[in-house]
Amino acid sequence: MNYPWNWAVFLQPSPDGTGTYLGTLVSGLAWTVMVALSAWALALVLGIIVGVARTLPNRSIVRLATAWVDVFRNVPLLVQIFLWYFVVPELLPASMGTALKQIQPPWGAFLPATLGLALFTSARVAEQVRAGIQSLARGQQQAATALGMTLPQTYRFVLLPMALRIIMPPLTSEFLNAVKNSSVALTVGLVEVTAAARAIQEYSFQVFEAFTAATIIYVVLNLAVVLLMRRLEKRLAVPGLAWAAGAGH
Repeated sequence: MNYPWNWAVFLQPSPDGTGTYLGTLVSGLAWTVMVALSAWALALVLGIIVGVARTLPNRSIVRLATAWVDVFRNVPLLVQIFLWYFVVPELLPASMGTALKQIQPPWGAFLPATLGLALFTSARVAEQVRAGIQSLARGQQQAATALGMTLPQTYRFVLLPMALRIIMPPLTSEFLNAVKNSSVALTVGLVEVTAAARAIQEYSFQVFEAFTAATIIYVVLNLAVVLLMRRLEKRLAVPGLAWAAGAGH
């Protein structure tokens, strides 16, 4: 039996009455971008803080930072999102838990999905930051100390700027992972690209068209991220360490 291809399905009205199936995909793309960018921004901030903490001379801080990485890196992303969506509201005081449950969709799904993805990604970013700082020559910190810089100043003006420039390629990979991992948000009801494709195939039965379109969207989106980050890597490449900017993605 031949499959009834119908690429015009995207121009047909969607069952929710808000537009066409193409509009459903565009809306899904918007939510995918919002989740990925929001989660990445939060993950980058948290990852830098935790990554720096793992290289400090204070053992208690190092242990806390290590525990953060171990917990959020080793618990599956799907489990983390379910915990934020289903469990955390039940553990909070009744008024706060009720307020979270009453957040109107899609924001009620957007917030836990973004937070779960951000924490999961922050642990991976923290490891990249730690590795970047520890890869620097010890002489840089010693020189900063000799110039009279305090430890916070040494990290702010010497170690962290150099480390972030060196680890740009792996950070690009983590950004791409955030984009792809945003598809897990469909499990808590957020209609991003993957969920939009599933909705189209369920209502129209044009499964190949729906997921082909979703695949193209992810490829184009990720290629745009790669091209943007490559330009950024070239601008921030450390002289003498040009190999770092060309590392794999």
